[in-house]
Amino acid sequence: VQLQASGGGLVQSGSSLRLSCAVSDFTLDDKPIGWFRKAPGKEREGVSCISPADGEAAYADSVKGRFTISRDNAKNTVYLQMNELKPEDTAIYYCAAGGPGYYPSRYLLQNAGYFSFWGQGTLVTVSS
Repeated sequence: VQLQASGGGLVQSGSSLRLSCAVSDFTLDDKPIGWFRKAPGKEREGVSCISPADGEAAYADSVKGRFTISRDNAKNTVYLQMNELKPEDTAIYYCAAGGPGYYPSRYLLQNAGYFSFWGQGTLVTVSS
């Protein structure tokens, strides 16, 4: 199973980016998906997740209203639309997919260890 993340880059504050995560050898369908990020000197944090357990998208409070997670099952790809980017959004962003059992999206957001498969990360840098 491979997850290939792309779409990161250097942008100015207030800009938008869309991250993509192409998944191979694993059918997304209604599997749990998520985006996490790791900023320099900080712990990894959950950005957004969707679980089939509740069908809802959960977001970190810091990105709520600005970021949107989605999937295209036909393309087997996960997306993260990021609007109104801020310097504090600067981080390496990782996509994740698959995991055992059924847990609500908020649980997945707080438990990165749940996910079975991870992408290599894509760097997002937001300048002020």
